[in-house]
Amino acid sequence: MFRVFFAASQSCSNLSGNMARFYSVAPVQLFWYLTGLFKVALAVDHVPMLLWSTESSLWNSETTLHEGHIITKQELPTVLQPIFTQSSKNLVLFLQDMLSIDDFTYYSESYGTEKPFHNVQEILKSSSSSLILSAVDSETARYLLDYLLGVVEWKLTNIDNLNDASEMEVNTSKSNLFVIKLQPGNRLNDISMAKIFAANDKVIGRLTMSLQERGIHFSVIYTAMRSSRIPRITDVALKSRRQLMTIEVPDSILYPPLNVTNGTETCILMYASNFSLTANKSVHVDLTNSTFVSRNVDSSSSACSATNTTLSLKYSNPVDNINSLEIRFLMTKRFFAGSARNWFTLETVEIVQDNGKVARFNVSVISAPAEYSFHCQLVGTSNLYGANLIPSNNEAKSWDVFISEFQIQGFSVENNWFSYASDCTSFFSPGIWMALVTSIILLWILTYGIHMIMQLTTNSRFDDPKGLALSVPQTE
Repeated sequence: MFRVFFAASQSCSNLSGNMARFYSVAPVQLFWYLTGLFKVALAVDHVPMLLWSTESSLWNSETTLHEGHIITKQELPTVLQPIFTQSSKNLVLFLQDMLSIDDFTYYSESYGTEKPFHNVQEILKSSSSSLILSAVDSETARYLLDYLLGVVEWKLTNIDNLNDASEMEVNTSKSNLFVIKLQPGNRLNDISMAKIFAANDKVIGRLTMSLQERGIHFSVIYTAMRSSRIPRITDVALKSRRQLMTIEVPDSILYPPLNVTNGTETCILMYASNFSLTANKSVHVDLTNSTFVSRNVDSSSSACSATNTTLSLKYSNPVDNINSLEIRFLMTKRFFAGSARNWFTLETVEIVQDNGKVARFNVSVISAPAEYSFHCQLVGTSNLYGANLIPSNNEAKSWDVFISEFQIQGFSVENNWFSYASDCTSFFSPGIWMALVTSIILLWILTYGIHMIMQLTTNSRFDDPKGLALSVPQTE
C-alpha cells in the first residue's frame, strides 16, 4: 500500500513538474499569439461595395459567397472582370465619403418622411445582376478608381452637381465612366445623417431610372473611400512603453490642403475632411469637394501680413437658391510676455450670402504658437465640438457649421506644408479633473481618519475590582 502510494505520489510529482513547465511557457506563447491576432483583427478597416447591372448573369452563385471574407487588392479584379467583358461599357461609380455595412441596418428605418437606402434596396432586387460585397479592404477601395482607369480607356466624367446627375449626356459609342461623389454627412447627428443618406439614395434612384428610361445599358458600383467605423490599435505586443491613449489608425490624406499665396510664397494653409454648412436648419451646403478637390473656389480676396491674415473663400452657386457665398477666416498674431513668444489666434469666422449681411461667429480655443499650425478633430457651432463657433449677431444664428479634421496655419508657412500642429484636445479632460478631485477628497478623508485614530489615548488609571472604587476628580 505504501509502495502504491509512493508510486502514485511520484507520478503526480512528475506530472506536476511537466504541467508547471508547460504553464510557464504556454501563457507567453498564448499571449503573443492572441495579441497578434487581436492586433490584426482590429487593424482591418473595410467598406461595403454594392454592384448591379442591366446585363444578366454577370456574377454566378459561386462569386456571391463572400460573407465574412474581406476582399483584397489582388481579389478585386476577379470580382470586377464581368463588368469589362459585357458588350456595353457604361459604368457609374457612386462614392460616399464614409460607409460601413452597419449603416444599411442602422439607418434602414424611416426617419419621418425620409427613407434611407430605399431606392438602393429596390434596385438591387429588380436588377438583372447584382452583387453585395460586405467587406472590401479600404486600401483596395481607394485604389478602385485608379484600377478602373487603367483597365479600359474610359471617357471620364466627374459630376459635382448632384442635381444634374440624372441629366448627364451619355455617348454610347464610347466606354463611359461617371464618377459621382455623394454628399457627406455629420456622423454626430443620426437624423441629419439619415437625411443625407436619403438624399443620396434619391440621387441614385433618379440617375438609375433616367438611364433605364433612355434604354442605356450600364453597371453601377456603390462604395466609399473609408469606413465609418475607425478601428483602434492598442500596440501592446510591439511596444514595451505604456501608452496614454489608444492610437487611431491614421487615415491617408485624401487631397492636398488649400493654399493661398501672397504672390511668391504660400502664406495660408487649410485642410478639412468635411466642410459643410446648414442654412435655416434646412438647406445643406457641402463645400468639401469645391474647396479641396475640384478647387471651384475663389481665394483671391485673401490677405496676408505680418500681424493679420484673412482667408477668403468665395463660391458661385454652391446650391440652389444661393447665388454666391463667401466665408472669411480672420487671424491675428500677437506677442504675449507670459510665454515670451508670438501666438496666432483665429478671431472670427464670417459668412456672407448673396452679398447680404455678414453672419459673424466668435471663435473659442483656436490659437497656437505663431510658428505652429492648429488642428482640431471637430469644429463647429455645436457645444459638443472641440472648438466652438459662437454666433455674435442675429444673422449667425441661422447658420450651422460643421468642419471635421480641421487644420489651419496663417503664419510662418514653410515648404508649402503644415508645421507642427497644436491640438485643441487638452491633456486635462473633464474626466481626468473629476478623478483628480475625487481622489483628493478621498485622500483628505483618509488623512483625517488616520489623524483622529492617532489622537486616541488610553486611560492613565484603571479600576481594580479587588480594591477601592476608582474616583476621578472633575478637575482631571
